[in-house]
This record gives sequence, structure tokens and C-alpha cells, in this order.
Amino acid sequence: MGIASVLDVGMKVLDRVLPDQQAKAAAQLELMKLAQQGELASLSAETDLARGQLAVNEAEARNPSLFVSGWRPFIGWVGGAGLAYTYLLRPILNPWVTKWTGVPMEALDLGELMVLLTGMLGLGGLRTVERLKGKA
Repeated sequence: MGIASVLDVGMKVLDRVLPDQQAKAAAQLELMKLAQQGELASLSAETDLARGQLAVNEAEARNPSLFVSGWRPFIGWVGGAGLAYTYLLRPILNPWVTKWTGVPMEALDLGELMVLLTGMLGLGGLRTVERLKGKA
């Protein structure tokens, strides 16, 4: 149950329990303050989590070991190679390979690859929206 739904229920209860308009207004104001504090606490927790992840990412990137700092570039190269094969090489080479061998080239299943790339490398459209709004 979210903060907004709890706030709605609280407002309805106050409407029924408190007949005095001033007491009801004061109680509603207090309830709104509590809801706002809860939302701010939730936003603060999310921000702290993001900052922690950024610190981990920075520590990984600075590590001299290729196995610690190199996994993100490796995923990028594998993903880029998969996309290049599927969208560049295969459409160009498929007619020739099929003509020479009689067997068409297999297509890659990009379902899992795209989930990996969009999640790990941030290829989602939200980054573009941030740039268009001048926030990046």
C-alpha cells in the first residue's frame, strides 16, 4: 500500500471522525506532513542506494585487475559484436553465403542480448530524454 493510498484512507477517516472543521483541517495538515516526511525518507533511501552503487562502479573501474574493471567493457564489446553481426554483417553476407553453400546463415536470438545491453549499458530511451531536456 503506497503513501498516497494511506493518505486517502486517512483523509476519509478524518472526514467521518472529526465533525469540527478546524480540528479536521489541523488533523489533515498533520497527516499531509507525515505523508510528505515518508515520501522524503523514501526518496532519501533511493538516493543513498544510487550513490552507493556509483561508489561501487567507480571502485570497479579504478581496479587494476582486468577481471574486476574489464567486465563492463567486455559486455559492451560482446553486445556490440552481436548487434553488428545481426544488423550489419548477416544482412550483407547472407545472400552470398546462401548462394555459395546453399545453407542460409543463422540469426542470433537478440531477446536476451538486448535485455543485457539495455540493462547493463543503459541503452534505454530515458538517457535520450534527459539529454533533450538538458539535464545530462
